[in-house]
Amino acid sequence: MAEALAEARLAAAEGEVPVGAVVVCDGLVVGRGRNARERLRDPTAHAEIVAMQEASRSLSRWRLSRCTLYVTLEPCFMCAGALVNARLDRLVFSVRDPKAGAVGSLSDVCRDARLNHQLEVSEGLLTSESGELLRSFFRERRKPKAGEP
Repeated sequence: MAEALAEARLAAAEGEVPVGAVVVCDGLVVGRGRNARERLRDPTAHAEIVAMQEASRSLSRWRLSRCTLYVTLEPCFMCAGALVNARLDRLVFSVRDPKAGAVGSLSDVCRDARLNHQLEVSEGLLTSESGELLRSFFRERRKPKAGEP
């Protein structure tokens, strides 16, 4: 999770919402990602998607079985669906997202027995660090700009 947090810090430095992710397979990091929606002007450029794309290229396969995705924020519906479709074995995330989270907060896509694949899910790793990074990012964004009331 420390690697995912490092990616989140890079995203923040680029002006992106600070979310980072890594895919680990057989003990090796095979994919890294951080939010890049603003930089790439791509609504699908979430940290999880970017990390899974890199992992798929690294492993030369779209099925990411035997892999775990570590991410600093609970995945949204799009990302949770992609995790299921990629056949990842496990998801580990730091903090819940009560407004958009789809792995326990608003829904539980990754463990939905109606789907063709379910993931093992763990949460709470490096929660304070990930949460503080997100809070400080949004606190800065909400500050009035010079010359604004």
